[in-house]
Amino acid sequence: MARTGSTITADSSVQELADHGFVLTKFDQIVGMARKNSLWPLPFATSCCGIEFMSTMSAHYDLAQFGSERNSFSPRQADMLLVMGTIAKKMGPILRQVYTQMAEPRWVISVGACACSGGIFDTYSVLQGIDKIIPVDVYVPGCPPRPEQILAGVAKLKEIVQNESVRRRDSPEYKTLLRSYGIDIV
Repeated sequence: MARTGSTITADSSVQELADHGFVLTKFDQIVGMARKNSLWPLPFATSCCGIEFMSTMSAHYDLAQFGSERNSFSPRQADMLLVMGTIAKKMGPILRQVYTQMAEPRWVISVGACACSGGIFDTYSVLQGIDKIIPVDVYVPGCPPRPEQILAGVAKLKEIVQNESVRRRDSPEYKTLLRSYGIDIV
């Protein structure tokens, strides 16, 4: 440890800690790193985009490289909701219920043209984008999108998750966002 008189220089003390295996960082960065490397997907697939998602889970594309090898079919055990395919208006309340049953923090990826904007189905019975009923973090366009596009969407979500503050979910802005969707805050 380098001393100048009776004081220790900051650079030398940090270097000494690094030499002994200590890492200095912020709590938000550690939590963000842990969250981004363990996203558990909940697939909500209704049509052809679900087939592309199945390809994404195969060994060739390997979604497991993102820490998402365990699909969860229980909303309480998932934190990444992947909505794929055409969502009928009658299915909207069910999708919202699935979203609200997920524990915080939770993120949503809208996969495919139908989930993003209603796709080619501009009819009275098809929801014209899931962002009408739940907040969406990442949009993956395509009809259906290729597995590479879904992987790019998950990579984008990982970037968002890593940089999100631990306190964001308690912020007034986030609570206002959920209220705008008619979702009760507990």
